[in-house]
Amino acid sequence: MSALYHFGRFVLDPQKRMLYCNESPVPLTPKAFDVLVFLVQNPNRVVTKDELLKAVWASTFVEEGNLTQYISLLRKVLDDNSEDNRLIVTIARKGYQFTADVVLAEAADMVKQAPAQVPGNSSSRVVTAAVRESPIEEAAPKTQNHRRKAAVLGTCAMILVVAGYIFWRHFRPGQPPISGKIMLAVLPFQNLTGDPKEEYLADGLTEEMIAQLGRLQPDQLGVIARTSVMGYKHGDQRLDQIGRDLSVQYVLENSLRRSGGLLRVTVQLVQVKDQSHLWAQDYDYRPREILSLEDDVAKAVVREIQIRLTTQQQADLIRVRTVNPEAFDAYLEGRFFFDRDGNGDLNRALSDYEQVIKLDPSYASAWVGLSRARFRQADRGLISPEEGKRRAREAAEQGLALDPNLAEAHAQIGRIKMYIDWDWTGANASLQRALVLDPGNPAILNAASILALALNRLKEALELSRRSIPLDPLNAVNHGWLAQVCSYVGRQEEAEMEAKKALELNPDHPQFHQVLGLIYLEQGRAQDALAEIEREPMELFRLHGEAVAYYALARRKESEAALTELINKYQTYAAFQIAEVYAFRREPDKAFEWLDRAYVLHDGGVAGIRHSHLLKSLRGDPRYITFLKKIHMPM
Repeated sequence: MSALYHFGRFVLDPQKRMLYCNESPVPLTPKAFDVLVFLVQNPNRVVTKDELLKAVWASTFVEEGNLTQYISLLRKVLDDNSEDNRLIVTIARKGYQFTADVVLAEAADMVKQAPAQVPGNSSSRVVTAAVRESPIEEAAPKTQNHRRKAAVLGTCAMILVVAGYIFWRHFRPGQPPISGKIMLAVLPFQNLTGDPKEEYLADGLTEEMIAQLGRLQPDQLGVIARTSVMGYKHGDQRLDQIGRDLSVQYVLENSLRRSGGLLRVTVQLVQVKDQSHLWAQDYDYRPREILSLEDDVAKAVVREIQIRLTTQQQADLIRVRTVNPEAFDAYLEGRFFFDRDGNGDLNRALSDYEQVIKLDPSYASAWVGLSRARFRQADRGLISPEEGKRRAREAAEQGLALDPNLAEAHAQIGRIKMYIDWDWTGANASLQRALVLDPGNPAILNAASILALALNRLKEALELSRRSIPLDPLNAVNHGWLAQVCSYVGRQEEAEMEAKKALELNPDHPQFHQVLGLIYLEQGRAQDALAEIEREPMELFRLHGEAVAYYALARRKESEAALTELINKYQTYAAFQIAEVYAFRREPDKAFEWLDRAYVLHDGGVAGIRHSHLLKSLRGDPRYITFLKKIHMPM
């Protein structure tokens, strides 16, 4: 007779090493199972962490962080996420307490087991229950015999099901993936090193993992972008909630710690619908081999969710990739500070990228990072536009020369050709190549959408923008751009909805209030437009929006005041926006004067000339066609 532990919907069979929920097997890693057995066998008392570590890892030194990971895993498997009524309760600075009513039953099989009722209060204790036949069965031996046969057959069936499941999990052949694209979220690496300064490494590994998995087979596997997953970094959201937020079927949970001279990474693949753990693994790497982590995890994910890879992709995943540890650290730091996006952070990012290149001049991604930082410096007026854009071009070209298959390098070259050179054909070629190399990258999709809109390819612009949303659903910028595209193509209701979604995700982001205000203006709701625009946090966009909204409301004096302030403060960076205001006010001579200034200043806003609603009044003017030819815009 084997001992079975019943608690709630679960049955634990230590002998067969199986956990069942409503008679269905629940996959658990071996160590997680051992931790659960010890807790279940010791209910209603505080089990210290040392006691657990010694019981489960008797002859092996294991860090406390490992135990924390397994407790977290068990809580998710047991759907144990209510702080007020947890099965596994954390006792601060001591250990854990298993609080469920546990019933210990001895029987020949699981089918005949029934949890015994526990009398008295809800204090957890183990109750030994003998399973007896009912009086009706005793009075009817023939019926009893049939039921016993049924029980035996049921037991055999259960054994076959469980055995079949175990065999399938470990030895199943590769099969085609389910119809439709599989969606996966790589949750942010937990920094368990104990050093807050290692956050850049945890964040960097998150982004590297997303990039590697996202390149595998984007027609079969969609990987949620960094922006959408980083919001879960310090939260305690349930996996089912994350699944709903991001519309994913699988989640990859990760943690990072240091052990001597090694980086220890723990990775777990979880299926969202039942929160079952399909696979878990600990990896130890020397710092120079850390890039192998992405390939090792990618191979496991491909195996578990059955993605078909090309021969070249399979070869890529088994290659050994080494990196200068100091250069890799500096690169991740640079990307960390670039993403934080303050002016001080931007300077720090530049310094880090330059350090990478000094340590390893062949680091192509670092050259692209340096190019993006230089471009942002010039765009914000932190350095002269001529110098910043020249240096941005040189760095991007160097990155592309070092790695002709680097999608980010092609995309950056495409942006430079679009915004600086007004080389629309060249920009299109570069961005199309980037899309071929990394079609699941939302930033590249949006860059290609901007270009398509500039070239008046409206259907393509809308389709590209929409493709970015499921890949980065919590990124306010994606929704904000989709709102603008929808407005430009005449889908004002959808535009309004997307602008409101962007504001819901990030109410303080620059330009979103202005975007929604201009959508209202296009809908003929000038008063609503003004109210929304006045909430715009960035002065440049607020003044621009007020100048047109006041004019629409026939408040000429206020419109003039807003326009005058816009010119006085921002004429160097907003020549195109000033031209838009004059065009909306039907002052074409002034509008073309400022368009010419935008041309001289190489204002990036010029890329939007074909689709700006505010420039409608200029399109019948011969000077408009002349200007399009001057910026080499295809007709």
